[in-house]
Amino acid sequence: MSVYVYAITSSENHPRLDDLHGVGEGAPPLRTVTEGSLTAVVSDAPETLRAKRRDLGAHHAVQERLLSERAVLPMRFGLIAADDDAVRAALDEHAELYTERLAELDGRVEFNLKAAEDEGALMRQVIERSEEVRRLNEATRGGGTYEERLALGELVAGQVQARQNGVTTQVIAALRPYTSAESEGSATSEHFLNVSFLVDRDREREFTSAEEKLAEEYAPDIELHLRGPLPPYSFV
Repeated sequence: MSVYVYAITSSENHPRLDDLHGVGEGAPPLRTVTEGSLTAVVSDAPETLRAKRRDLGAHHAVQERLLSERAVLPMRFGLIAADDDAVRAALDEHAELYTERLAELDGRVEFNLKAAEDEGALMRQVIERSEEVRRLNEATRGGGTYEERLALGELVAGQVQARQNGVTTQVIAALRPYTSAESEGSATSEHFLNVSFLVDRDREREFTSAEEKLAEEYAPDIELHLRGPLPPYSFV
């Protein structure tokens, strides 16, 4: 029977899973598949799997429980293997790599930081800081020519991008001294900054204090949203 894989961890101590359940209808029980020094936490795979809130919650609950006790390599939602033997084969084939990654992540957690900017405040700043933008903005208020509207759009877009790139650089540079690694994700329609940091557990408070100071400095025009501690999704 196919199996759903949640995470890989060390087989040194048996993970505490009795009060958790797997994804899918019927909330299948969790179990472990071990090969050598590595253990995968799995359950029977459901016949159909969708990214419902209930199943996403079950998936992340398993990973967060493991993270609270040990180093863990969290698997993406929906990872399914053919059977237990296939899991053992994967653990054996990649044993060296998985062991190295677990050692690198031991005692560390991930924090994800996103930033969003108020569009009204952003436009005011762009207009205030550029004489050319102010001129074109005035010229196009009553319609203006096609060339003027095009020039205004291109100029504003370039200045917005430059400003947001500058903020991204400043934020990452300010937090980097408290981290072990960073991984920049793609921007979204809502957030121009999306970056994950790998942080030593004994430096969590330093890191979050530095982020809180940044949030105060950039408010109210820019909002920083910090999530964590999380399993190190971005560093597996």
